[in-house]
Amino acid sequence: MNFELSAEQELLRDTVRRFLAERAPIADHVRARLGDEVGVDGSVWSGLAELGVLGLLTGTSTDPPDLLSAGVVIEETGRALLREPYLASPVSAATALCCVEDPAATADLRRAIADGSRIVTVAIHEPLRRYDWRGPTCRARKMDDDWWLSGVKQPVLALRAADTILVTATANDGLALLSVDASDLDEAARTSVESVDVTRPTGRLELDEVRAARLAQIDPVSSTRRVLDVTGLGLALDGLGAASAVLDMTVEYARHRHQFGVPIGSFQAVQHLCADMLRDIEMARVGAYYALWAGQSADDDEFHRAATMAQAHAGDVLPRVGETAIQVFGGIGFTWEHDVHLFYRRLLGDAALYGDADAHFAEVARIVLD
Repeated sequence: MNFELSAEQELLRDTVRRFLAERAPIADHVRARLGDEVGVDGSVWSGLAELGVLGLLTGTSTDPPDLLSAGVVIEETGRALLREPYLASPVSAATALCCVEDPAATADLRRAIADGSRIVTVAIHEPLRRYDWRGPTCRARKMDDDWWLSGVKQPVLALRAADTILVTATANDGLALLSVDASDLDEAARTSVESVDVTRPTGRLELDEVRAARLAQIDPVSSTRRVLDVTGLGLALDGLGAASAVLDMTVEYARHRHQFGVPIGSFQAVQHLCADMLRDIEMARVGAYYALWAGQSADDDEFHRAATMAQAHAGDVLPRVGETAIQVFGGIGFTWEHDVHLFYRRLLGDAALYGDADAHFAEVARIVLD
């Protein structure tokens, strides 16, 4: 087992980091569009498609999903606080589409995700029932040859930007995955939801007898669990990238901020804080990259265990990195003008969006006891 990135993956990381720094800087891209409920810049999205990173998980008969390379990209999107729906469409939705029985049935949609011409998101969680995804209250009924959906889903990543929404629901034979064309939805069906993370648009989907197309999954329960594991691991990696950027910002600030005539980085207390941040980040990185390896090479049960542990640990320690950075920055860290609070918000949002640390630790305990 080798946890070192290959030369190609190192090049991919550097290329994506340079692209995002040039095309999606925080000042001119992220901050300028904080009120944008859609959250997609066409030039940035098409640029990512040209780099080939939107198709890493869409899969073909000759080019299977590359989870490890996708993880490298996700970490860089977190470092850049990217608003575009990388986690929603080419990660979550692509994973869901690769779990259908007939790959040819979703080939066109997977190609559209890869070339950036269509944005797809997944709606699994429901209000107040976030962890009970096996028995959704959202209902799917069949009438003649059509399927109809009714229910509420929240939170849904990139909901306002999506052209297609993949929805889990309870059908007459159990858990099912259905595809909804956004053009069939009323404007009121998709509403934005305020979150502590102002850099990532999320929404609430309300369905009332909406036409849908059912996708036959290989195993609905295991397939949905894999989508949740991949997405949750993606959130951990996104937080890892954001935390790494926070550490770089904090160390740079400690080197140049003077107090009593010396840099505050010369104070042992500040050095200890920075060292604690580095420890938390590196431990989270070990867990996340092992989970990526497991998702690529191990069986589904081992991947679920590894992804759950990675999410539990990341959700526990990475928000602490942001909190510690605020302590080092002092009063300026609380101001709207400084970027450190945006990263702290992203870390808090990543840790809570698809289950907090306590929920994941409880799942780890269940796995161990079983």
